Amino acid sequence: MKQQSDTEIKSLLMEEWQLLQKSILSLKQSLLKCKSIGLKNDYSFEEQESFDSLSSKFNRTSDLFTQKVLRTTWMLLHEGFVPFIDTMNTAEKMNIIKNANEMISIRDLRNQIAHEYIPEALFALIPEVIELSVGLIENIDVCKQFLTKRDWIEK
Repeated sequence: MKQQSDTEIKSLLMEEWQLLQKSILSLKQSLLKCKSIGLKNDYSFEEQESFDSLSSKFNRTSDLFTQKVLRTTWMLLHEGFVPFIDTMNTAEKMNIIKNANEMISIRDLRNQIAHEYIPEALFALIPEVIELSVGLIENIDVCKQFLTKRDWIEK
């Protein structure tokens, strides 16, 4: 298997970063919509769809960030791949992310949503989705500062 050059990896990172930016915009729109709906005991079908959409966008954005952007960043840093928790702790120490524990919680919530099949149980997760969506965006903002300092992505 051919080893990728840093130039090829930087190009991949820029592509992934652009996808992530589109995903964040969509997540932010869903977040605003769901915050305006608010938390209540009963939701209309349209409101339920809005929360389903938010959960889906949260999952997609967290996957793009952790499984694409952070992994590719790790490749550019020539760091070895280690378990997710260790990667997040190191990333926090290197100021690639804001908070390792929050990113671990985001990953756990993402997995919980992906494996939840009962709509009522999914709605119980919505307050956490809203809270951690904000944390996800903040961690991505810290990563952006790290990547722009190295000229790996455009400002």
